[in-house]
Amino acid sequence: MMTTHTLASLRDRLAPSDRMPLVFLGHGSPMNAIEDTQYSRAWSELGRNLPRPEAILVVSAHWMTKGTTLVDVSAMPRTIHDFHGFPEALYRQRYPAHGAPELARKVASLLASHHGEEDDSWGLDHGAWAVLKFLYPEADVPVFQVSIDMTRGLDYQLEIGRILSELRDRGVLILGSGNVVHNLRAMRRDGAPQDFALEFDTLFTERMTDRDFGALVDRQGLGSLLTMAHPTVDHYLPALTVAGASDRRDALTFMTDAIDLGSVSMRSFVFHAT
Repeated sequence: MMTTHTLASLRDRLAPSDRMPLVFLGHGSPMNAIEDTQYSRAWSELGRNLPRPEAILVVSAHWMTKGTTLVDVSAMPRTIHDFHGFPEALYRQRYPAHGAPELARKVASLLASHHGEEDDSWGLDHGAWAVLKFLYPEADVPVFQVSIDMTRGLDYQLEIGRILSELRDRGVLILGSGNVVHNLRAMRRDGAPQDFALEFDTLFTERMTDRDFGALVDRQGLGSLLTMAHPTVDHYLPALTVAGASDRRDALTFMTDAIDLGSVSMRSFVFHAT
């Protein structure tokens, strides 16, 4: 369970630095965007302690492409309500941040080796705005998204992260949004954590702490546990992007480490300069 001690520790460690931190947030249910939860409170606290970026690059589980890595170059990204059956209040949510077209085009060029292409039709899906509204509630930092190519192996997202890592020295905050465990078919009404969810969440944490990223992209080694934790890997891939953008100069801090609804890990983490 997330504790205030963890957040306080992170606040103390986020010393001023020219190198931007890396953030992965387990976003969970869209309802976290409008409810007062331990997660939304933690995101707000994190936002108060993060350095102010020049721009935010978001890799969200909810922008999936095939054969390309798209970069949103729109000047005013639209707020996308990519869910169904929720209260009307959720559909009224807007996050009116500006885009960063010039920077986004440079990122598309940077990702040319990985089929990077410009796109102006996407915007901000709920994996982005539902957490950004707490990190930067004034929507006063330019933001754009980069898609995940679902036709590639897990290690591909580590490569994407390595390419994007140079943006950290240009004032760009790289934000991944997904879930370390995400199996909606196995949710429990009573919220009791599934054994496989606890096992994968623990394994992920241990391997991430050891910087054994190779183990985290080894489908064969992860075996059926990965399949149980992620019937599809869309919510897993943004965590790998963030990991790939880190290096051994970074410290790692975990937060919001609860299993929600039995089978959704809300674990979040931050890589930051020491």
